[in-house]
Amino acid sequence: MNANGTLLETLIDSDLYRDYERAYSEATGLPVTLRPVETWQLPLHGKRRENPFCAMMAEKSRTCAACLQTQEKLAQSARNEPCAVTCAYGLCELAVPVRLGTETIGFLQTGQVMRQQPTAAAFDRAVAKAEELGVDLNTPKAKKAFLQTPVASQKKIESVTNLLAIFAEHLSMKSNQLAMQAANAEPPVITKAKKFIEENHTEDFSLGDVAAAVHTSVFYFCKLFKETTGLNFTEFVSRTRVEKAKNLLLNPNLRISEIAYEVGFQSLTHFNRVFKKIVGESPTDYRGHLPKPA
Repeated sequence: MNANGTLLETLIDSDLYRDYERAYSEATGLPVTLRPVETWQLPLHGKRRENPFCAMMAEKSRTCAACLQTQEKLAQSARNEPCAVTCAYGLCELAVPVRLGTETIGFLQTGQVMRQQPTAAAFDRAVAKAEELGVDLNTPKAKKAFLQTPVASQKKIESVTNLLAIFAEHLSMKSNQLAMQAANAEPPVITKAKKFIEENHTEDFSLGDVAAAVHTSVFYFCKLFKETTGLNFTEFVSRTRVEKAKNLLLNPNLRISEIAYEVGFQSLTHFNRVFKKIVGESPTDYRGHLPKPA
């Protein structure tokens, strides 16, 4: 699954979406779903308030395939703005795009209504259309479901479109928040590497040692570490050790050479050079600015 698919699933599982879905269906009597841009399933099938006639059509492979073609047409038409389409059997569905930035990542979809009161003549036309696909719809159950299809005036369609558009804005804001959180999330490999460095900073270890400890290749680890922390491995280790050294410099009884080896540097010269590069002054000068113990 790609990043947008994962993001969409997170939105669908959110309390924000669940509460809205329930409220919308109870208020309008219509089904609603948050669907991906591309799908091989009928988006409203199995949803709360699904039209019984549409549910019957979804159970037949040939009519289901025809419905999927209608869904594809709707998805293409609604990429940039709300759109409604009417299927071959006279039922209308509409979709409103949900965006991440300028990219459409999914649609809020509703409908399965008719614009005019269904009639026996309209059902006969639906039966004939289904017969062309080799499907027999001429049953009392199918006729009853068809004739009980909800009717939505143009005004109602415009109203539910506005409701969906408002909620799509909320979902877009939520998706932006989630995307930023994901972008800022630290990969588990880096979290483990930082822990290893923290726990072993007094020891002499290499990039390869840490990569092996977190079960990655040196090349992959080196690249990921720089992308995540903004520092290369050596810089990060040096800064970790210098921060430890700054704490130890608070103790006037410790010699600077002792501190250097205590935090993991292999020579006093190297420690002095790295400390000054990071802090801006030598360990001796830094200690000179620290408050004297009482």
